Amino acid sequence: MVTIAEIDTFIVDIPTIRPHVLAMATMHHQSIVLVRMRDSDGLEGIGEGTTIGGLSYGEESPEGIKLAIDSCIAPVLRTCDPTRVGAAMAKVTQSVFGNHIAKCAVETALLDLAGKRLGVPVSELIGGGRVRDSLPVAWTLASGDTARDIEEAERVLDLRRHNIFKLKIGKRSVRDDVSHVAAIKKAVGDRGSGRVDVNQNWDEAQADLGMRLLQDAGVDLVEQPVARHAHASMARLSAKHIVPLMADEALHGPCDAFAIAACSGARIFAVKIAQSGGLLPAHAVATIAHAGGVGLYGGTMLEGGVGTAASAHLCATLPTLAWGTELFGPLLLTQDILAEPLRYADFELAVPTGPGLGVALDEDRVAFHRRDRTAPTLHVVAERA
Repeated sequence: MVTIAEIDTFIVDIPTIRPHVLAMATMHHQSIVLVRMRDSDGLEGIGEGTTIGGLSYGEESPEGIKLAIDSCIAPVLRTCDPTRVGAAMAKVTQSVFGNHIAKCAVETALLDLAGKRLGVPVSELIGGGRVRDSLPVAWTLASGDTARDIEEAERVLDLRRHNIFKLKIGKRSVRDDVSHVAAIKKAVGDRGSGRVDVNQNWDEAQADLGMRLLQDAGVDLVEQPVARHAHASMARLSAKHIVPLMADEALHGPCDAFAIAACSGARIFAVKIAQSGGLLPAHAVATIAHAGGVGLYGGTMLEGGVGTAASAHLCATLPTLAWGTELFGPLLLTQDILAEPLRYADFELAVPTGPGLGVALDEDRVAFHRRDRTAPTLHVVAERA
């Protein structure tokens, strides 16, 4: 039997290209948990577990993800056959409750291993296999400054990189946020789709007002306006407003997807592999949405290249993806940790075609950004005249 010989888990910290302003936090860097897994045949698989803004967003932090993998998940995996991904993850699930992002990281590494062993992309190992080779990709405008956001939108439109824009709101008053959104939507016009993400920061009354005003401003969807557990509020808002409500933080796997679809709590699901607990549970979320007539959108946790590639493989298997994706995470970082960056062009992301995830790490950059690195940092000092 093939066994897992080595599991290495480590955190890399990479600055963002600008402050990324969310309702609950402002990000100046992203902390990415990487998993490197080697089997007894010498094959290597990589995975990523990433969250947004640490514990201000959800229950898992980068440090907690690493601890859960090292202390609880890795000992279980060492008793498993890595060629049987489903059986290995079932054993992990029996032993470890919750910890969806940690589970996603190790499942991704197992799928990368399996794809490399079979010589096929990960997308051919999920559902019925790949149905598309590229994905529409949104860009998030989250500087917090209206003029800067407009300038940023114009730049990426000119580059033909993005024509879908998601605006992060929820820190200001409802009317101030809507004014900010309306100004950007007016500047972009019909050249791009405008969406907003409130990150749970409104109560139902605020959301009622906000969704009405945002609809008048030409916004195409409103993401998670109220708390993730407020399914009844989500259902009332969905029934009342023409602009669709998209569930995000409310979705933590297939059980949540079923509950929200059953109560008509959202008309769109943001499918995230990390929140779902992996690519296979995320595919189950998408299947429930499809059966319930709920639209699909490929969500992000602002992953780096490894997690973004994994998400792209999942999204490439979905028969319908009416609302596109937001798999722009690597573009928000000052450094790409992949040996060959993912390809963004003509408003889309090309899904990797190589075996496994189809990506490899840039070992020098990873070593430089590792939180636990011991090598000294060298500073260039100008010579005195």
